Amino acid sequence: MTDEVRRIMLAFADRTGLTSSQHPPRRYLWTDAHAVCNFLSLYRRTTTDEYRQLAQMLIDQVHNTLGKHRDDDPRRGWISGLSEKDGERHPTAGGLRIGKKLPERRPGDAFDERLEWDRDGQYFHYLTKWMHALCRAAILCDDPRYGRWAMQLARAAHAGFAAESSHDRQKRFIWKMSIDLTMPLVPASSPHDSLDGYLTYNEIAHCASRLGESGTRTGLDAEITDAAGMIRGQHWRTTDPLGIGGLLFDACRASQLSAAGQIHDPAIAGALLGDIRESLLDYASLASLGQAARFRLAFRELGLSIGLHAVSKMRAVPTNSSRPLDAALRADLEALRDYEPMAGVITDFWCNSANRQRGSWRDHEDINSVMLATSLLPDEFLEV
Repeated sequence: MTDEVRRIMLAFADRTGLTSSQHPPRRYLWTDAHAVCNFLSLYRRTTTDEYRQLAQMLIDQVHNTLGKHRDDDPRRGWISGLSEKDGERHPTAGGLRIGKKLPERRPGDAFDERLEWDRDGQYFHYLTKWMHALCRAAILCDDPRYGRWAMQLARAAHAGFAAESSHDRQKRFIWKMSIDLTMPLVPASSPHDSLDGYLTYNEIAHCASRLGESGTRTGLDAEITDAAGMIRGQHWRTTDPLGIGGLLFDACRASQLSAAGQIHDPAIAGALLGDIRESLLDYASLASLGQAARFRLAFRELGLSIGLHAVSKMRAVPTNSSRPLDAALRADLEALRDYEPMAGVITDFWCNSANRQRGSWRDHEDINSVMLATSLLPDEFLEV
């Protein structure tokens, strides 16, 4: 398994311009967040310093690519507006671009839902994945600088994405913002983003505490309070496999952060697990995994596979079994056992080289291959 992940990740590093000068850098924030965690997993498993160095090289290249304006944009330099020197010290202060192929929609341009998927901008749920990757790098590389960059990114993202709804005056996270965080590109919102923000902010605070930096002026108390208000009374049931995987990932982080004393509301994990059970039941009834490769999107299924690996990790998180809520959590986790084999079904399918010859795989090769590697070796991605 480790050898397969090594092969996948070294090939990814070459073809996306991380290690080969023959290919221009091709950075995409979601994929690269998983890739950083994968390199760190390889480093932990093998103790080979090459993989730590690759993780750090990738972080630097992402910041110097996605933290700056596009080559086809008349604007130049860091999207934060900082000078070159200050931008190097604070590369996440203005957020990070998605890395889409097309330029972002400009003010006055007509909205085209199909084109918007291929247009650049900033996604909140991509930024939180990068914050998570930076936290893992800070801990595993023993470098507080990465934790500070995660905090700066959290503050920039919250300031740019958190907005009060004109309908009910409630705060929520906007789905997609412009590169400079001044204009909503897709003004809709998702309850998953609120949950993701709340847990990621707490993860960053926990990371800072572990590195002895909890007393710095870059704390996230206000952002955590804001996000806590956004998730109150929310429900997260979904039939999207990537969405279910994300909920499992969040439940895993909630369990670890509760055990560490960072989160003091264990009911969050309980509410999540209940919605996850219902979501998995709904998804299983669709029989999507029985379809041919050409009808399937690997990265969405692999997101579910990654999340299912979190179930066993959650069972290993210590809890106080004398509390009724903890007993209920254990019961919910036991009920998820029946779905764990689904992770192997998904990875086995996409490890089959014949299924990777289909256009559905090749059209998204980078994200598919990196998420396959995460599913095969999810150690650091699932760690807090």
